[in-house]
Parts: sequence; structure tokens; C-alpha cells
Amino acid sequence: MCRKVAIFVVMLLLPLVGNAQFNTDRLVTIGRSALYYEDYVLSIQYFNQAIQAKPYLYEPWFYRGVAKYYLDDFVGAEKDCTEAIERNPYVVSIYELRGISRIRQEKYADAIDDYTQALKYDPENRGLWHNRVLCRIQSKEYDAALVELDTIVARWSNYAPGYAMQAEVYMEQGDTAKAIVALEKSLDVDPYDGSTWTMRSMISLSKKEWKEAEGFLDKAIHLLPRNAGNYINRALARVNQNNLRGAMSDYDTALDIDPDNFLGHYNRGLLRSQVGDDNRAITDFDFVLKLEPDNLMALFNRALLLDKTGDLRGAIRDYSKVIEQYPNFWTGLHYRADCYRRLGMVKQAEEDEFRIYKARLYKSLYGIQPRLNKEQLRKRSDEDMDKYNQLVVADEQEVEHKYENDYRGRVQDHKVEMAFLPMFGLAFEGYHSDVVLYVAYDRLVDAFNQTSGMTRKIYINCNSAALDEAHSKDLFAYIDSLSFTLESIPSTSQVQPALLMRAIAYSATQNYESAMEDLTAYLRIDTTSALAYWQRAVCQFKANQFNASIGTDVAIRDASVLSDLNKAVQLNPQCAYIYYNMGNVHAQRKDYKSAVECYTKALSFDKNLAEAYYNRGLAKLFNEQTTAGISDLSKAGELGLYKAYSIIKRYGSRK
Repeated sequence: MCRKVAIFVVMLLLPLVGNAQFNTDRLVTIGRSALYYEDYVLSIQYFNQAIQAKPYLYEPWFYRGVAKYYLDDFVGAEKDCTEAIERNPYVVSIYELRGISRIRQEKYADAIDDYTQALKYDPENRGLWHNRVLCRIQSKEYDAALVELDTIVARWSNYAPGYAMQAEVYMEQGDTAKAIVALEKSLDVDPYDGSTWTMRSMISLSKKEWKEAEGFLDKAIHLLPRNAGNYINRALARVNQNNLRGAMSDYDTALDIDPDNFLGHYNRGLLRSQVGDDNRAITDFDFVLKLEPDNLMALFNRALLLDKTGDLRGAIRDYSKVIEQYPNFWTGLHYRADCYRRLGMVKQAEEDEFRIYKARLYKSLYGIQPRLNKEQLRKRSDEDMDKYNQLVVADEQEVEHKYENDYRGRVQDHKVEMAFLPMFGLAFEGYHSDVVLYVAYDRLVDAFNQTSGMTRKIYINCNSAALDEAHSKDLFAYIDSLSFTLESIPSTSQVQPALLMRAIAYSATQNYESAMEDLTAYLRIDTTSALAYWQRAVCQFKANQFNASIGTDVAIRDASVLSDLNKAVQLNPQCAYIYYNMGNVHAQRKDYKSAVECYTKALSFDKNLAEAYYNRGLAKLFNEQTTAGISDLSKAGELGLYKAYSIIKRYGSRK
């Protein structure tokens, strides 16, 4: 069902406090400008600085909440709004934003409280009434919702969404006659609302009025041409009118808009198999099984197609997986037996045929036999294997709007792999971020730079850029010069820094074995060097990751990584980056509890270490601590790691 949340935002019109310090005022102004241009990640950094300068002002908290909301970080937005309300409880927009953030977290009772409080200060705000009604609907408080809707349509008689929400309530109550009246009133007021036409089509689809539904969907698609769900629904209406060519066109268009749409691929696969386009139907079911490897309906349909196209062993493989779950599925046994016979596997064919014979005998004695459902449609959650050849519809029809934008904007829409961020190690370039200024500092690194006598400085980094040709040549030349120096100088005091620098150069060129050899030589000279233990652990860990990818057991070598990090942290007990690296080792071993402890220790020494929040968030998610994990990812995003918002969105949408 369409859930439209009206957002009547006046946030950009709020005045700044007149006596704010000039630099804070400037920071907030620049942040608001970044908000206007949808550069949400950058705006957060300005509001961070304003909060740090004047934490008692409500505006930076509020505007940072706005930015987080548009990044789909609803947990972070709610927290910032709460902070803003503590500083100024009389600003309606703060309650409005917190209410919307709570709606997106399905915290409807809390959102109702926010809108009720806001309406005390602004009782004529139609958006607040609208959103509170939606919360009533989601909480299944239908009678209360209808009472408030009566107030809305009485005050604003030309407000089309009010009638549309009335229709939604009537549909939830099963009164389609009243729902149709309300929808027609809404369309009389505003015939250009595509989502209302979609709602009207859903009623016709539910009543199997296929031609009427197609007409309504034609209008919805004209107004919302980028909504994949409307094409899926129109294809359903067309199939039931035997317009297979039109249905196929709709499925193709829907999948152009939303390439990962499950219903589109599944139903197009069925339709292709029906018209004899077997190979392309197999492609559709291959895609469905990538999305849902355990989908037995798709597996059985692919088996039928492989059977038809001559891939008998592939068909038997798929039939067998289905039969493992449904041992008495006669249709599957029959088709598998036929494949066995065609391959000359008579014994296996006779075993399947005997199982069918026993089932039929049981039916003749007890009168029990599964019947093929003659309906043409099944719900997606319906796992009755006798419905394998029926088109699929969603369990609940829903209209959804998705917008794809560039990185600087809705960055949460970018797909991000659920992988831990890499270790911090020593490098020749500093830590870099496009959106936040962060200096990775350690006292031992600073001391080395001041006393080593080397021409280059070393830095702490976890996000070194890929090398281009010029940088590669420079590093190899530097390695050669260091090798010449090491061969020609007798002084131990000069050998040590050159060994460390060459090890870092080897690390940058991904020659980890040579780097570890240099670091081991360094440690023979000085067994108290935390930097050498630290860097050797990083090199060994990276080498282990590669070795594990080719099937090598790296458990013993992982233990040596932890051993080096333990020695490093004993020699440098306040280094956040070493604890962070220890967390990465535990995370690699799937010991998420220990990983969380290490990341927490790192954050006790550096509360601005965004990577620690990010990795701790992932560890908590993998340990099924979803709320705590999203909270950490929210903090990571706040500190400039915009990738966190993609994962927040993914986990927030799983409900």
C-alpha cells in the first residue's frame, strides 16, 4: 500500500540566533548552503565544527539531523533532534523532523507523540495532521485515523491526500465500496496524482477486473513513468487478458528501471517459458536464484527448462534439491524419473517411479492426494509446490519511489560491500578524506620523523590510493637507493631507519615478504621497536588475506599477527591504531565479541576514529546486534565515512 509521508519543511527558513559568534554563524550558513545543494556529507562536517564551538545552540544539532535524515540515517537524525529539543523545546520543525525519522524506524507511537506536541504550537499545520494520521494507520488505529481524517477534510476540503488516506483506511478495513468513493473524490480534486491511480488499480486487481485495472495503471504510468511496480502490475493485468506481447514489454521496462526486481524476473521467466523462449527464461531464473538461492519454485521452473533444452544432468540437480525438501512432490519425481530414463539410469528412474506408485496407492486407500490449484496467481510467501507454474504477486502491494543520484548527495543509494575497513599501517602519504579533516597521529611516528635523518617522512594511513606508473617508478627507485645505502653504511644507527623505510616502500608496492624480512632484521637490532612490530603485523595480515583467498590455511600466521600487535601495544599502550588492528584480526576470525572490545579500546584513545566506529558497527551487525550496529555506523557517517549510510539503508529496509 502506498505510504506517502508529507514533509512540510520550513527548516531552511529558521533564523539564526542573532548574537551567535561570527565564525559559528558562518559555519552554520555554509552548512545550510551545502544542505540546499544536497551535499549532505559535507554539510555534516560544518555542523560538527559549529557544535564543537558552541554545543548549546540548537541550530547545528537540528541541521545536522536534517542532513542525516536525507542520508537515510534515521537513528542519527532522531538523536540530533533530541539534542536540539533539549536546547530549544519550542521549535515545531524539530518535532516534525524527529517524527518523520521515527516513522522511518517504524516507531509510530513515538512519532505520534512528536506530532501531538508540535500541533500544540502549530495547530493549523496540515503536514503534522497528515503524518499523525499515517502513524495511526500504521499502528492499526483505524477509528482514530478516520476521526482525524474527518477533521482534515473539513478544514482543507481540497486536500486530495486526505481522501486518499481515507480510502487506505477503508481498504484496510475491507470496505472497498467506501474506498472507491474516497479515491474518486481524491481524483476529482487532483487527477494528476499517480500514486492515487495506483491505489485505484489495486482494488480492481484484487477484484480481478483486469481491463479496468489496466486502464487505471495506464494513467499511473503516464504520471509516474519510472515506477517499476506499476509496470509489473500492468503486466499481470495484461497476462490475464491474453495480451502476452504487452505483458512481456511491461516486464522488460520494469527491469530496465529496477534490474534487481524479483517479481519482474520471476514472472518474465514464466512468461518466456510459456511462449517457448526457453534459454532466456533460464537466464531469468538464474538471476532469481542469485537473489534467492533457496527459492524452490524458481529452482523447479529452471529444472523444467533445463529438461526441455537437453541439459538433463542440470535438470536432475535442480529436481533433486526440490525433492529433498518435498519428498512427496509427485510432479518433481515424475520429471526426474523421465530424465534418469533418458540418460539410461534405469535403477534411479525405477526408484522414483516406485515412490510415485506408493503415493498413488496411498491415495486410493485413503483418498488423499494433493490437487493442483487452478488459480493463476500465488502470493510470494506461498510455498505450495503445486503452484510452481503460477505468476507471483507481492504479499502486500506497495508503491515505492527510488531516486538514484551521484555520490555527492544520496550516497546511501550506492551499493557497498559488507567488508571491514583495512588496517592502519605506516605509509609515505597521509590519511585522506574528501569530506573531513583528520590527522592520524602517533607520538612514536612523530619521534621517528624528527630523529631518523631520512629525506622522506612517514605517516599513518589505511586508505592509500592505488599506485599509478609514476608513483610506482618512484618507489622502486627509492627502494634501489635504500638498498645501496644499506650495503654501503656500516653504522647500525643508520641501518635501522633505512631498513624501516625500505620495509614501508616494499609494503606500498605490495611486496610484503620482503617488507617482513626487513622488519625482522630491524627487530634483531632493536627488540623494543613498536613501529616495527606494528608494521610487520600489518604486512603479515595483508599477506594472509591473499593466501586465504587461494585456499591456504592461515590460522597459525594470524596468531603471529596478534603476537606482533600484542608486543606493539605493550611498547605503545595508548596507540588507538594498534587496538583497531587487533580488532580487525578478531573480525577476520569471526570472533566479533573480541573485535568489538578492541575497537572500543581504540575509541577510548581516539573518539574521532571513524574507521573504528564503522568496523565495530559491522561486527555488531554480524553478531546480530542490529540497533547497536546501526548506531555505530551512524557515528561513522557523522565523522565522514559516507559508505556507512549505504549499510544503514540496507539494514533499515530489511524490516
